[in-house]
Amino acid sequence: MKNGKILISGAGIAGPTLAYWLRRYGFEPVLIERAPALRAGGYLVDFWGLGFDVAERMALAPALYREGYHITEVRIVDDEGRRAGGFKADSIRTVLGDRFTSILRSDLSQLIYEELKGQVPTIFGDTITAVEQREDGVHVRFKHREPERFDLLAGADGLHSAVRNLVFGPEDTFEKYLGYYVASFSALGYPHQERDAFISYAAPGRQVSRYTLRDGRTVFFFIIASDNKLAVGTHDVQAQKQVLRDAFGRDGWECAQILSALDAADDLYFDAVSQIEMPSWVQGRVALVGDAAFCPSLLAGQGSSLAMGAAYILAGELAKANGDYAVAFKRYEDMLRPVMAGKQRAARSFAGSFAPKTRLGIFLRNQITAFMSRPFVAKFFMGKLLTDPIALPDYSGASGPPLSGRPGSQAAPRTP
Repeated sequence: MKNGKILISGAGIAGPTLAYWLRRYGFEPVLIERAPALRAGGYLVDFWGLGFDVAERMALAPALYREGYHITEVRIVDDEGRRAGGFKADSIRTVLGDRFTSILRSDLSQLIYEELKGQVPTIFGDTITAVEQREDGVHVRFKHREPERFDLLAGADGLHSAVRNLVFGPEDTFEKYLGYYVASFSALGYPHQERDAFISYAAPGRQVSRYTLRDGRTVFFFIIASDNKLAVGTHDVQAQKQVLRDAFGRDGWECAQILSALDAADDLYFDAVSQIEMPSWVQGRVALVGDAAFCPSLLAGQGSSLAMGAAYILAGELAKANGDYAVAFKRYEDMLRPVMAGKQRAARSFAGSFAPKTRLGIFLRNQITAFMSRPFVAKFFMGKLLTDPIALPDYSGASGPPLSGRPGSQAAPRTP
């Protein structure tokens, strides 16, 4: 196998998926992750489509259903907590043939990583600082480790990809801001708990939702419309919390209690809603995968699934081409670029329904959702997001032996 030693930046969703399939095909992947351990907590993602297909081929479906959540109702409420819209989630499952679950993004990442069985070296708590491509491979410098040569480099490090920044150019060259910010945190012992119901409240230009987890924690999810990007630092948690207080501080429903819970939160996620649009996802021996390459935006609801699908295809094409990266990278991009462009268009058109900017817009959105308990209505309004215009290729002819566990091997620790 040519070009067998492959460094993968990012141990979220795309990175471990890519590592799993590369290892299975006989390559030697190495993961590097900026965080000191796999991340815990985070927000709830809906999981279906290409990623579900990949998960089934990894025999992960039973674990997904076990760790996931079976949301039965999406309920929209008014200032007094009275039902104003929403639908039964079975309509979505009917459209998808019941191949659907909701799961914490960190739990999905952990499940994928555990499938590596301790056989893929992982460097935690370090990051790539320089990349130089030469005839003999990719020479990589790190913040803490000694420099090392690899045959190929894959950037699976998300919307704010370090690999993309180093090899392709600064983030603002490729970022398309969609006019929204999202935030999420969890709280233990929140007084209002309703199992299996995803409950949302909206005011013009903003929305907050909550969902109760099995362990008594409640996850909250915020959306705020903003015409311009905010002058808030990426790591300035207090400033981020203040943005949420300013946005929801005068709102009804449970907003006062939610903001009170926010004060003690130590797991706040806060970011702009953006897409990544690039003329090419590959350069020489370097390829981007997942949000680093084609982020459809968090509001698309399918980022994790698309990342898994893309990682599977990239690994499969490298195996099919026997490590000839020029051939494999071209096939990978030719196959997926039209799909991801379509997903990005669908996400842009759908984004406004999450946080309508007027009371009339909220009213109309709520009325539409009241009819979405009927599968044909759900398919009409959400079909482009729910369906994938591509079948997952079969690379079984290129597959090596399945991974086997090493006695005493352990999954990576997770940050709280």
